[in-house]
Amino acid sequence: MKIDRVETLIADAGWRTFSFVKIGTACGITGWSEYNEDFGSKGLSQVIGMLAPLVVGMDPRRSEAILARLHVATRQARGGLNQQAIAAIENALLDVRGKEAGKSVAALFGGPIRERIPVYWSHFGTYRIGQRGRGFLPALDTYDDLARHAEEVRARGFRCLKTNIFRWRDGRLHPYVPGFARTPGWPELNWDNGLLDDLKRQLQTIRDAIGPEMGLMLDTNFNFKTEGYKRVADVLAPFRMTWLEIDSHDPASLALIRREAPCPVASCETLHGRRDFLPYLQAYAMDVGIVDVPWNGLGESLKIAAMAETFEVNVAPHNFYGHLCSYHSAHFSAAVPNFRIMEIDIDSTPWRDEFVERPPVIEDGEFVLPDRPGWGTEVNEAAIRARPPKS
Repeated sequence: MKIDRVETLIADAGWRTFSFVKIGTACGITGWSEYNEDFGSKGLSQVIGMLAPLVVGMDPRRSEAILARLHVATRQARGGLNQQAIAAIENALLDVRGKEAGKSVAALFGGPIRERIPVYWSHFGTYRIGQRGRGFLPALDTYDDLARHAEEVRARGFRCLKTNIFRWRDGRLHPYVPGFARTPGWPELNWDNGLLDDLKRQLQTIRDAIGPEMGLMLDTNFNFKTEGYKRVADVLAPFRMTWLEIDSHDPASLALIRREAPCPVASCETLHGRRDFLPYLQAYAMDVGIVDVPWNGLGESLKIAAMAETFEVNVAPHNFYGHLCSYHSAHFSAAVPNFRIMEIDIDSTPWRDEFVERPPVIEDGEFVLPDRPGWGTEVNEAAIRARPPKS
């Protein structure tokens, strides 16, 4: 059994793209994975293409040997795009291994521990505000609209939602994303009292709509420095938050915020590998470690989770991509003992379901893990090719 080709395919997904690795083998088994290069990872497809010749001719069942070869070849520039490319190749190899063995990917790692995986509605309101006017999603302009959306999420059986920060300007809600230079406020990343007042109103609107028991999270991304995160944390005490999510590249600063925050802190979704996670765990910087399976690869993600468990830290997958990535994250969630909750995007383009043969099944706020071989779904290659990315 040998790998005979590695191919990348990219599809239009409205305001972004979904990208896929296809690994073909001489015996006819095809393995698939999904990756993303829209958010800080431009050029990832080219990196995958440059690494592909190193794996052609190797036995896909020996995935650890293939990963070792790729890590050695990229050792002088570890992490970043190289790690994401290796992860995309690894996840496609695991699909091959599962199909060849007649087992689910989770079963390859001794799982599943759980077959129904609690999920939370991610980017609550964010896409409906940010993509307003494009026709993909229902309009969301006001706090009344926000409340109705929150009631919708609760009515659909979700037990937790995660939102981002919105500003109230000129009678409408607007995104607040200076950390990625999408709105004013960068590179300084300062806070102000008006921003905190808008945040209080937003969280109160959501909490009133969903009631006292449903989980509520706030994702602040890279939008502040340490000072700003501390001020945001001060606002959260009345709202019974499930967690405050922060992106920070300084473990000591994050640990300082965690010690003073009135709620749990989740972080680390932008890290690559155990070496990056270790100083955060040693600093006791977060309550929940967020692991990106498409960035790290499932094997490395499970190793990160095992390391986190030695520090009494539970993990949650970072998952805001297409359906195949949701399968990647679901198998991770099924296989780790120290699992917290799984992220999933519900709002998306109307044609997202076309890219896989079996879209995920979500019942009562839980992802139902399939027991079919590999990831549990086949990719619809024709649908991907029918929607080439826009220039």
